[in-house]
Order: sequence, then C-alpha cells, then structure tokens
Amino acid sequence: MSFLRASFRASTVVRNARRYTTAPETKKSSNLPLYLGGAGIAGLATYIYLSQSETVVPKKVQEKSPLDPNNFVDFKLKKVEDYNHNTAKYIFELPNNDASLLPIASCVVVKSASDAPEPLVDAKGKPVIRPYTPISPSDQEGELTFLIKRYEEGKMSQYIHGLKVGEKLAVKGPIMKIPWKVNEFEEVGMIAGGSGITPMYQVLTAALSDPANTTKYTLIFANTTPADILLKSEFDDLVKKHPNTFKVVYTVDKPDPTWVGTTGYVNKDLIKAHIAGPEKGEKVKVLICGPPGQVVAIAGKKAGMKQGELSGVLKELGYSEDQVFKF
Repeated sequence: MSFLRASFRASTVVRNARRYTTAPETKKSSNLPLYLGGAGIAGLATYIYLSQSETVVPKKVQEKSPLDPNNFVDFKLKKVEDYNHNTAKYIFELPNNDASLLPIASCVVVKSASDAPEPLVDAKGKPVIRPYTPISPSDQEGELTFLIKRYEEGKMSQYIHGLKVGEKLAVKGPIMKIPWKVNEFEEVGMIAGGSGITPMYQVLTAALSDPANTTKYTLIFANTTPADILLKSEFDDLVKKHPNTFKVVYTVDKPDPTWVGTTGYVNKDLIKAHIAGPEKGEKVKVLICGPPGQVVAIAGKKAGMKQGELSGVLKELGYSEDQVFKF
C-alpha cells in the first residue's frame, strides 16, 4: 500500500468518525484542532503504511561452492537416515549454510577424511577413492546428501556405512559428466540398475522442476527385488506431478507375491516398448547407469573415464554412439 493510499484511508476513517459524532457544532473553532487532526491523520497513515509493508530481506548471494574440484575437502557427517535393509541417506554438513552448487549432471569422488584414525586404503596402501552422485538439490543450503547402498564387496560403501555422526568424509568435485540443457532433446530414455539410479534422479529432479521443460523422460529401473527399489516414492510423486513428461517402468528379477510390475532383466523388447527409437536421430538420448555387468550387456564397456565403444542391446537396436551416454 502506498503512503498516499494510506493517508486517504486514514482520512476516511476520521471523516466517518465525525459523521457519527453527537456533539453539534455551535461556533467556529480555532485552527489548532485542525492542525492536530492533520497530524493525527498523517501519523495514522504512517502507521497503516508501515504495518502493511513487508520487510524485504535480501537473498543470500553465494559466489563459490564449498566443494573443490581440485582438492579433497573434509565434511562432517550431520545425520544418517535409514532407507531400507541395506541403504541409508548420509547427510553431510556444508559450512556457512552454503549450497553445493553442483552443476547438472555431475558427481564427486570421496575417500576417507584427512584425520581419519583408520584411513581406507587398498592392498597397496593407496587411498580407496570412489565416485558418488549426491541426491540433494544443488541449491540445498547447508547439506550434501548421498544415498549409499551397502555392498558386501564394496570397500567404500562399507566404510561409509561404518561412519558415525560427527565423523568426516573427504569429498572432491564436482566432476562434470554430461552438461544438461533444458529441452536439448525431445525424448530421453533412462536405463538404471540398483544404486546407479542417483545420476538419473539428479537429472530428473532438475529437469522436471523447470517450468520450461517439454522433454519427455522415460525411466526403466531394474532391481533384484521390490525391496531394493530406491527412491520409488520420489519417482512415483514425479509421475503424479508431471504425467505428460515423465514415465517410470520398474522391473525386478525376484518378484514377491505382491509384485504387479515387470519382471526380468532389461532386454530388447522392454527397451523397444518404452524408449524412443534410434530413428529420431539427434532428438533422442539414452542414458545408462548401473552395475558393470548391466552396462556392458546394454551399451558396452566403458573405457575408464571415456565412453568406450557402443555395443550390446542398444547397438543391436540401431542406436548410435552419439545417442547413448554411460554414466
């Protein structure tokens, strides 16, 4: 409300009060009451104006990420939230309530903290380093969250599952995987297995939250049992919010009696039934992330940090290397 509008409103209040007074005017009064009344109106207007004005607090402008792409930085474990029988959310504290500012799509690498009483090393005494994709939004203030599945053969996953609140983990990043642009493709197919779902979740939550997005995303998510499906409720919510631009297909190897979804491994028929075909050319992209065996069978082995030659099911279906990206 402007000051002038507030003044007008206050004047109206005073006039209405005079209208209903019972004291008749019998003689001309001095100008003092007028001055006082004017001052009262101005004061009342100021009060109304100030009381209805909202205090604008400038938004914090963060210029730099607390992460370092060239060096490991120790972050303290803030809390642990159990997710299922072998997976938990590990939430690390970011200093100064900063956000990670991780670009989409990127990951980080982790190792035991610099002051760890028992550093995690391999048989040769070298630090064990593993890549992980955080599931917290890049603008999430003060927290960096990982969804970590514990593998019996996984040294790092077992190490993280052994961390206690207050202990630290060393993180380096971000490491850009594939720069993501809104509406770069008409359709995006995603094939994930197990904990390989985290890069897909990062892309989907960022892309679908953009009001300008028109790209259609289809996720095929393979797991051993229904209990192994990570982030299922989150994906189901995304389907409800974005029914025209997101579809998810769950498939499991070992269904329980209540399972009503798809069963078995990801194969040609499943991909052809749900993911846009290679005939769409540069308008389609297929992303894959999962256990090495699954990636090899569907898209071929990666060559270290490089994509490697395309082979497997996607090659047989006619997709080109430019249409496929292996996380």
